[in-house]
Amino acid sequence: MDRRTFLTAGTAAGLTGLGLLGAVPAVARLEGAAEVLVTSLAELQQAIDKAVAGDVITVANGTYPVETPILVTAKHGTSSKPIVVRSQSPAGVVLTGERSFVFTASSDITISGFAFRQRTTLDLPPDCQRIRLTRNDFQLADIAGLHWLMVRADHSTIDRNAFHGKSTLGIYLGIEGAGDDGMAQGVHVTRNHFSDHTFPGDNGGEPIRLGVSPRALTTAGAVIELNLFERANGDPEAISVKSSGNLIRHNTIRNSLGGIVLRHGNANRVEANFIVSGANGIRIYGDDHRIANNYIERIKGSGIVLGSGNVRDHFVGESAPSRRGNDAPDRVLIALNTVLDCGTAISGESHRVLPPLACTIADNLFIGESGNLVNMPFQQGITWRGNILWGRAADGNLPTGGFTRVDPLLAAGADGVRRLTAGSPAIDAATARYPGVGLDLDGHPRPRTADTGADEFSSHKIRFRPLTAADVGPYSS
Repeated sequence: MDRRTFLTAGTAAGLTGLGLLGAVPAVARLEGAAEVLVTSLAELQQAIDKAVAGDVITVANGTYPVETPILVTAKHGTSSKPIVVRSQSPAGVVLTGERSFVFTASSDITISGFAFRQRTTLDLPPDCQRIRLTRNDFQLADIAGLHWLMVRADHSTIDRNAFHGKSTLGIYLGIEGAGDDGMAQGVHVTRNHFSDHTFPGDNGGEPIRLGVSPRALTTAGAVIELNLFERANGDPEAISVKSSGNLIRHNTIRNSLGGIVLRHGNANRVEANFIVSGANGIRIYGDDHRIANNYIERIKGSGIVLGSGNVRDHFVGESAPSRRGNDAPDRVLIALNTVLDCGTAISGESHRVLPPLACTIADNLFIGESGNLVNMPFQQGITWRGNILWGRAADGNLPTGGFTRVDPLLAAGADGVRRLTAGSPAIDAATARYPGVGLDLDGHPRPRTADTGADEFSSHKIRFRPLTAADVGPYSS
């Protein structure tokens, strides 16, 4: 039986004429679209069954125990006229019970403003595409091993949601695909807030897991950008990449165990992220990655780890145990990053025998006040060039010709980020051009001769700063 909380007289009056339909700004009313207000799950199912492209279905605020799944079956909007199912106000509709929405063979569907409190995974299956989940609040049952959201539908968008409050094994958001080795194509994850994962184990509590080892060689083309991670302590990997051809940019990871890890896969780009006051920075395995313009400060471990391998390269048809192995980095570019006051600015690994090959570490700022700035056990596969070192920390084992020790004249802005000041020797000091790296950390253009480190000295307005809770989640603009 469908139940909902009692609507007060004031609330009921506000619903007259659908006057509150503008309460969720993520989706606007389309000219000519049908709009309907429903006040029970039975009415919601009927409205979904009748919906056509452009229709907007609004669910009145309340708590709804879901006893029968809400089916979205063979429903198709269009890219310009999705079918929209939304709550009356952000998080105003609470869905409890075993399951909520179940999607099958559908496309161009938007689900907006719900508070998900179910006991099973919310799944976007591979027979769907262009599903958008926006301005929702995810706090599913805290069950060990339960993954909260699994995206396997091509070109899905996950934006302005909040994921919070898990203390057991399981991930907040997983992206996979069809079959044993497919990946959903073109998934966009942006402006979400991932917080307060407190699983005490050392593996299995990632906020975002982008693929798994059998899917590592599949190009996904996902964009993970402008997300905030706070107190993400369920795993050393806040963003765990296990697929190929993805872009990870403009995210902020703060006060967290987790960092950004390219665990499996090739040709990923990690650019212009802020990782501050945590335990792990960026760790790299696999081939042909680009790590540029990142700002990493006050990490207990190493700001950047260029790993080693127990396999040289993954390949189609290899055994499952081999695929799970660490792929030694080849042809990785680590350039134009700023790493400050970490346990070590950049390090490698010696407990696996296969070293990095044909990797370049160039035009970075490495600054610290204690310990060693560089600890790289394998040197034969690395080219060092144009790095600037400073602070009381020792140089470490970086080759003499690969750096200059000079004060880069940094100053902290109101956001706490330390940027170049006028007269810095880092200005116009980059030793190479970097095609494809057109902007710096702040969103300022990089000229032909770039500045060393993540910041390009500029008087222009800063476009990208470390994110705060006001910038992301259901209530953000």
